[in-house]
Amino acid sequence: MIFSSIDNSYVRLPAIFYERVLPSPLSNPKLISLNVELCHELGIDPAYFTSDDGLKMLSGAQLPSTFDPIACRYGGHQFGYYNSDLGDGRALLLGEIISPNQRRFDIHLKGSGKTPFSRAGDGRSALGPVLREYMLSEAMHALGIASTRALACVCSDDNVIRERILPAGILLRIASSHIRIGTFQYFAWRDQIDNLQILSDYVIKRHYPNCAQEKYPLVSFMDELTKRHARLVAQWLHIGFIHGVLNTDNVSIAGETLDYGPCAFMDDYNPNSVFSSIDRMGRYAYKNQPSITQWNLERFAECMLLLTRHDQHQQVAVREALSRFKDYFQEEYIEGFKKKLGLRDRGKDDGRLILNLLNIMQGHKDDYTITFRNLYYCAHNNFDILAFKKGNAVLGHYDDFIAQWRQRFMSDTAPPDERITMMRAANPSLIPRNHIVERIINEAQDNKNFAPFHEFCSRLKRPYDDHFDFADNLTPPLDHERVTKTFCGT
Repeated sequence: MIFSSIDNSYVRLPAIFYERVLPSPLSNPKLISLNVELCHELGIDPAYFTSDDGLKMLSGAQLPSTFDPIACRYGGHQFGYYNSDLGDGRALLLGEIISPNQRRFDIHLKGSGKTPFSRAGDGRSALGPVLREYMLSEAMHALGIASTRALACVCSDDNVIRERILPAGILLRIASSHIRIGTFQYFAWRDQIDNLQILSDYVIKRHYPNCAQEKYPLVSFMDELTKRHARLVAQWLHIGFIHGVLNTDNVSIAGETLDYGPCAFMDDYNPNSVFSSIDRMGRYAYKNQPSITQWNLERFAECMLLLTRHDQHQQVAVREALSRFKDYFQEEYIEGFKKKLGLRDRGKDDGRLILNLLNIMQGHKDDYTITFRNLYYCAHNNFDILAFKKGNAVLGHYDDFIAQWRQRFMSDTAPPDERITMMRAANPSLIPRNHIVERIINEAQDNKNFAPFHEFCSRLKRPYDDHFDFADNLTPPLDHERVTKTFCGT
């Protein structure tokens, strides 16, 4: 059996945790893309998904008997306001794949029809959001940032009604976990302490086994989750990524990037950048992501404080673990930018050097990704400033910075060649730029042409290669190409 290494541990939790639901199949499904490399990592024969049975599984028409599909229940703060009754409104957790190296991954069918949590929605996904999540989640993985993964996606003859009539699609998603901070909140807000404890025990056993060995597992869990999200949000800032909807129901308990709705990558550097059409007040702007991540972790800490309410020592320790977020984040943030500048030793003025660079980029509206990649080319060419200026089409506003950076670079004790290699690995040349992603989606939706999608996905696997033959990647978007609004797709 192709999915013999399947478990369904979540369904062994109390029934209140989920609702059993069968998917509503798409008609006449067609396979768009299959992540062959991920199939091999999971121990799945890729040929299965090209068979009739595989296509039926991807479209929700017929699931292998080893699966036990459920819609997970959770709550969450959405734009600062608590919603007590959320849950998987257009997705089903099919089970957990146990890979050849004994790692456990959720397998999730997204766009599979109505569930008890769909509210007024149709439970479907338009093709555009399916393709967007496929491209961006795989790009994030290739960039070395923890993320859900795309295993396969299909289209069909069915349509959905959004701003206009659009073709429907389904994404088969893989994640370490689909449990969210909002899952904990669901039980905490109802004062269901027993269920909250069951959930905590489950998550620690599955995702944080080292914490189970500590004297106070819940405190250790709080600290580890804080570390993971401090690292994650710092990495987002390093690549210019804006999640768009950092509600607590979109925050993974495994510390992975979860849910690629109205997310985007910055073009010109602007810390106030907002793309999400529903974020009208800029709550989840690029610069606000660290503080919002801490705010979300505070909501999780409230759940841990409920569980430790009879132990003053643990209460204090939970708060101390949360308070370390700023230090964890600052360390990750500075170290990541030092790598982008080829610096390994700790310099007392490194923070000021980084801030100076970002201020110049913001003041002159310079492209974030291109500027950092060209700084790598500059260092690679023995700090030939012309190598930098050629790519950035600027004249003098970086001269002083490059002089200061060169002096700092030369004072570092690590071998220069190693640090230049480090710069290359920290400064991608290729990201899923908004206008390219939108163009690919429109070509697929309007013309049923998936060739640009496949070609771009192939490139996204190699974000640190040069891609000099890909003209769209070498210059910022023109004014008429810029994407200023992104949408959830629900």
